[in-house]
Amino acid sequence: MNVMIKNNFDVAESVSEGHPDKICDQISDKILDECLKQDRNSRVACETFITREFVLIGGEITSNAVLNYEKIVRDVLFNIGYLNQKIGIGYNTCQIKVLIQKQSIELKKAISLKKQKICAGDQTIVVGFATNENNAYMPTAIFLANEIMKYASFLRKKKLLKYARPDMKVQIIMNCKKIENILISVQHDKEVNKKEFENFIYKNILLTTVKKYGFNTDFNFLINPSGSFVCGGPSADTGLTGRKLMCDSYGVACSHGGGSFSGKDATKLDRSGAYYARYIAKNLVSAGVADKIEVKIVYIIGYPEPKKIFFKAFNQHYDDSVIESIICKFFDASVENIIKTFSLDKPTFNYFDVSKYGHFGRLELDLPWEKTDKAKAINKEIKEKYN
Repeated sequence: MNVMIKNNFDVAESVSEGHPDKICDQISDKILDECLKQDRNSRVACETFITREFVLIGGEITSNAVLNYEKIVRDVLFNIGYLNQKIGIGYNTCQIKVLIQKQSIELKKAISLKKQKICAGDQTIVVGFATNENNAYMPTAIFLANEIMKYASFLRKKKLLKYARPDMKVQIIMNCKKIENILISVQHDKEVNKKEFENFIYKNILLTTVKKYGFNTDFNFLINPSGSFVCGGPSADTGLTGRKLMCDSYGVACSHGGGSFSGKDATKLDRSGAYYARYIAKNLVSAGVADKIEVKIVYIIGYPEPKKIFFKAFNQHYDDSVIESIICKFFDASVENIIKTFSLDKPTFNYFDVSKYGHFGRLELDLPWEKTDKAKAINKEIKEKYN
């Protein structure tokens, strides 16, 4: 085993929309989207479990929305490409069971406890992160991993990635911003031309993506190191909502609060608080406060304001006291303000779109927490008061 102890490495993984855990995230967020389209006051905490020819939906939903759960599940599976059990699960043959109850009375009271203000629906610690190493303000390894998976899935759906099936996974190791190793596993048909398949993946997916973003092409790579990958998706592994926390966020470049995102409405701060923590970090980095910033926010159930906001700046250009004053002046991390600022109760985006390939650094999506609309004012404040 080649063991290295160094501080300049970055590593991340991403999975395709056909991965069992990601299937569950997509179903849970599709349910959330449908609830909010019909009733913006919906309270949703939805979990999905999937295994061989079986899907279970559970959780707590209080909403005036009328949902066809079976249609949602089958549409998601069909759009991914799970057409039959041979591939991984049959969209029109699998069994579906729904076990939904209403949100508890105690939790409902906690959310509206303080003078009609919206309060945190749970205790939680959330983490936001941003770095100036690329225009996505993301750690490069996780950004590239997500881009590779998106492109591979795009080619599969266009039938340009011959032999490919929906389940895929990639891992990237970087050393000082140089790609050292890429490992990719792609589910495939039983009858496959292995050489043709692997050559296409290397040349048309791996090389194409790293060249697009200006990275080195002299990396080591492994394609389907297990030898073959025919049995995939729910036929090979169970899936569960919220089991791909690091894929959804920043890889291992920073810490994680531990809460998952998908299937939760905005009163669940695991999700909305993490979005706002990213918003703070990205605006600070964009304003030139530091090269990298990690922001942590602590919430208490039944309280409208966060208990504490912490930050850690890397290669910072101003003292901690300056950064602290900037956060206090420009950012309001209360539950009500987060929902209002990002319109999370009636979003202009679909939660379903971020249930795959990451919730942050999505250049192709117009996500409200990715805006740097406060950076200019922060920069002006710094120049006038602290330069």
